[in-house]
Amino acid sequence: MALLERGGQRALPLTGRSLPPQALAADGPGSLGHTLALELLLRHWQQSAETPLRRIASDASLLLVELPLERMSAQLPPLKADWLNSGDSAAFHQALAALAVRGRRIELEPHGPVRLLPWP
Repeated sequence: MALLERGGQRALPLTGRSLPPQALAADGPGSLGHTLALELLLRHWQQSAETPLRRIASDASLLLVELPLERMSAQLPPLKADWLNSGDSAAFHQALAALAVRGRRIELEPHGPVRLLPWP
């Protein structure tokens, strides 16, 4: 997910996939995590030709979060709506961390590879 501003409006786009059982036991998100991050970033990069994009939550603006399906469908939509209305990124991150099984923030260092660092 990405916490961003698009054309002056807050947006919290999501992308996702169900994980195979072996991915649940893995230490990190592996290639699937990198693929999901790339897909999300490319979608929004393409849209930046029409409206400018801006990160809202600094280094924690791009997140890869593992959520059980029942939490994602029942608890994530109101959390997303609260953030879209309030813009309170700290409260959003705290509530999301309580829902998440585990998470990573996506970081890119100058002249370095994309890194998926533990979050929160």
